[in-house]
Amino acid sequence: MKHSTTNQTRRGRGPARRIGRTLALVLPVFLVLSGTLAVTRVNWTGNPSGSVLTASDVSAAGRTDAKPPAPHDVLRDKLLTELQEENPGVVLTHLQQAVNGRPSLAQHCASIARALGRAAVRIYGPTQAQSYARPVCDTSFATGVAAAQR
Repeated sequence: MKHSTTNQTRRGRGPARRIGRTLALVLPVFLVLSGTLAVTRVNWTGNPSGSVLTASDVSAAGRTDAKPPAPHDVLRDKLLTELQEENPGVVLTHLQQAVNGRPSLAQHCASIARALGRAAVRIYGPTQAQSYARPVCDTSFATGVAAAQR
């Protein structure tokens, strides 16, 4: 009997080798995707009664919190909408009444008045918008009008 000195194995060939390569490529992708999906299903808030967050629950802006807007933001948006229908004098009166009725809004009064001034320039033009200026929130309306003219 004669023994051969050459190696009888077939390296790199055969179905087992191909299956191994396929698994080596597919398995990590599968594990990453399944892990990512599992993490999105975990309740990270610590509140057991909270609902489970899924990737489709994220809003278009990317925010997952559902906090209501701040009162000064609500007031500013309301007054800017009102400015479309009323003249700036009426809107400034409503701003002053809102600040008098809710003193916590006083710190935001100047920024709201400036926003109203800029919006008034877009709607009425600089000359007519300036004619409505009065000392509401330290003349911030007039500052907004002047800033919009630049």
